This record gives sequence, C-alpha cells and structure tokens, in this order.
Amino acid sequence: MKPPFRIAVLEADTPLPEVVEQFGKYGDIFERLLKTAADALGQPDVISSKDIQVSKWDVVDKEDSYPDLDQVDAVLISGSKHNSFDDKSWILKLVDFTKKVLAQDRVRLIGVCFGHQIIGRAMGVKVGRSDKGWELAVLPFSLTAKGKEIFQKESINIHQLHRDIVYEYPPGVEALGQSPLCSTQAMYAKGRLITVQGHPEFNDRMMKFVIEARHKQGIFDDALYEDASKRAGNPHDGIAIAQAFLRFLLE
Repeated sequence: MKPPFRIAVLEADTPLPEVVEQFGKYGDIFERLLKTAADALGQPDVISSKDIQVSKWDVVDKEDSYPDLDQVDAVLISGSKHNSFDDKSWILKLVDFTKKVLAQDRVRLIGVCFGHQIIGRAMGVKVGRSDKGWELAVLPFSLTAKGKEIFQKESINIHQLHRDIVYEYPPGVEALGQSPLCSTQAMYAKGRLITVQGHPEFNDRMMKFVIEARHKQGIFDDALYEDASKRAGNPHDGIAIAQAFLRFLLE
C-alpha cells in the first residue's frame, strides 16, 4: 500500500478519566503514537506524520457505528477492560465486523490487547482467561525469527495489562513471539493483519494510573501492585512496535 493511510481506530473502551484528561481517548493516543512512529522512521519521502489520517469510532456506546471499508485502508482495534470472550451485543457486532474485514483483501487489520484477542476469536480460535494470571507493566517477550524480521529487534519490551489470552495461533497466521505467561504475544499474516497482546500505546503515567485504580478496587493485591509499580517506568519498545505496524501497511 502507499500512503496516506486512512486508519479507523475502533475504540473498544474509554480510558480512565485521568488518562483522558492528559492523553485523550484511545483514538487520540494511537494517532499520536503512529504519527510519532512515522516521523521516527526517518524516511519522509516514504512516510511521515502527515500521511497518517485517523478516524475514531466508539464501538461500545455507539455499537452500530462502524467505518465504511471503502473509506479506510486499515482498522485498528484498541484494548479494553471488557472480556473478548463475552457475548454482549456490541462485542458480537465487533467480532462480526472483524470477520467482514478478514473476508476482503484490501483493508488491513491491526489488533492491540483486546483487539488482538477479538481477531483471534473472529478467526475461530479460543480466547479466555489464562490460568497463569496477570501479565503487568513493562515485560519482555521473545521473538520468533519472523518476529525479529517484523519488529527489526532481537527482543521486545512492552507494557502488559491482561490475564486473558488467545490460546493458539489461528490457521494461516505466523507467530511473532511468546512469553512465559502468554504463548501468543503477537500474530502476523502478510497483507492481512498484525497484532500484539501488549500495549505499545501506553507510557509510564498511563500504566501507573491503571494499576493504582485497580489496586484501590481490589483487583490487584498488594504484591501484584508493588511488583507492577516497580516496572511501570522501565524502557519499552512502543515506538518500534508502531513502526512495525506502519511497515506492515507499506508492504
């Protein structure tokens, strides 16, 4: 594909008020990340921030609001506090829309965390709770040979915030990486999709807001909270992952 890229961000959740106040909603956060990544590639004759055109779609509260595929080049499904395996009407509609994207061969799919899981579900594999527990804050995952090629790195550090997983790689998808707590960290199919289980769009402040809120709610116990807090500010590869998304669109 050639830029400019019209990217529809499907907002599968609204971040915490503190995050929205400082960084905006998921569409805003991903738009900033992708534009930063485009300029950081250092190839202005190929792609730059001006080539990233983002539209934002609230698929939770406006569950019948979806982009016309003729008007976009890629669909990015965001993370969410919701369960990808639930059968709420808006989730079923999102799965059906994802199947619609997968059934054609022009518009490409990008999945992040919940979005990664929704794509797995739409492709017919099991998604659900992991019996290994939460994967939180900045953690590494190891890359397959294909993963090293796609991300152009030997390993990846990424913000994690999940205990739900895609249990196996769907047919026709290449595995990009795994971690001790999640064997399906990233998926790729040339010209079709790329996904990550973690959050390349997060920064340390976003992560700290979330883990503090969930600790207060009793979702994270003291040990989990303290462990995640220690790693929330560690360096991570969010920009490198977003650059891989852009290279995928440029294929």
